[in-house]
Amino acid sequence: MSVIAELEIHPRGFELGRMLELDGSKTIELETMVPVGGKTVPFFWVFDEESEPFQRQVRRHDSVNNLAVVDEYEDRRLFALEWDPGEDRFFDGLAAVEAQILTASGRAQSWVFKLRFPSHDRLSSFQSYCTDSGIDFEVRRVYGAEGEQTRPAFGLTEPQREALTLALDRGYYAIPRDCTTVDLASELGISDQAVTERLRRAIRHLAEEAVVPVQDRPA
Repeated sequence: MSVIAELEIHPRGFELGRMLELDGSKTIELETMVPVGGKTVPFFWVFDEESEPFQRQVRRHDSVNNLAVVDEYEDRRLFALEWDPGEDRFFDGLAAVEAQILTASGRAQSWVFKLRFPSHDRLSSFQSYCTDSGIDFEVRRVYGAEGEQTRPAFGLTEPQREALTLALDRGYYAIPRDCTTVDLASELGISDQAVTERLRRAIRHLAEEAVVPVQDRPA
């Protein structure tokens, strides 16, 4: 049965996020992604009074073929983006497991995707693919076919569990520390920043499980 997962990922974690880089309080909402002439054309809203700097920045990106304003209001604009998604491994992974993008929105610090996977196994395959590709994200929620919410053990994703287990094994939490995040990053094959973020999220999930009542946890 299909499952729905909400994922949070840093804009620099995937090509489209890097391309549509935001600053301040700007917000992007993905309207849809439509195959046109063999290419995937995203339609998205940008909520901002001033969009010229944003448009110039996007058009300078090597993967962008065209950016067009489709509709316009006082506080938002609808864009169509023609680009070459060949470098976006995040979307390649979604296509490989036949996942569907239900909604997606982005801000300066993170994007949130609601995705439908054909099965739990496909979701697990996508997580493994992202781990192997060095793509770090947080699973915020997972829903079963009938709407029930399931959580990974103690709220941890497999990459978070792997990083936390290695940190404990190598003495990262010893006093004094026996290793650094640079050492952990070298063993995991990811960046120092990615290790830091995984450990931070893992500790946050463990703290929520330990001290926050179930009814008060984020939905």
